[in-house]
Amino acid sequence: MFDEIMEKFEGSPSQQEVIRLLLERGFSVNDEGRVVSGGIEIPNTGIAREIGVDRRVVDSTTDAILEDPELRRIFQNITAIPSLMDLAPVLDLSVLTVWVDDETESGIVADVTTAIADRDISIRQVISEDPEFVDDAKLYVITDATLPGDLLVEIRELPYVRRVEF
Repeated sequence: MFDEIMEKFEGSPSQQEVIRLLLERGFSVNDEGRVVSGGIEIPNTGIAREIGVDRRVVDSTTDAILEDPELRRIFQNITAIPSLMDLAPVLDLSVLTVWVDDETESGIVADVTTAIADRDISIRQVISEDPEFVDDAKLYVITDATLPGDLLVEIRELPYVRRVEF
């Protein structure tokens, strides 16, 4: 899906950057062509400054989104979810990041979270990036406790895991 969305903007790398930011942040586009998070409007100048493009690129991208029924349906229904990842150090939580060889393989989340739960470690949040929307999707598991080294080794030894980071 991500590739299909990006193809619609293949002639404009700047517009692709706008699309990428909207998807990564979970920003939607309202009927007036304004970028919003929930009911809060995000100024196009702020978006443009964030990714290093002219404000008019953001305007033309949101216009293109509204003109395309498929893009309109996607970008009017996307939402952001709060993440504990950046708050983890402040809240004394731990973050495990898992990279896998094939993000589309089934059972990844189940295997990793089961291994953690089997140690009676409470999981506060699990975020699985969608391989359709990001390159090199990762699984993030935020826990109440530090994960023991042997558990990290156990997860690393799962056949599809390429790398773990704690």
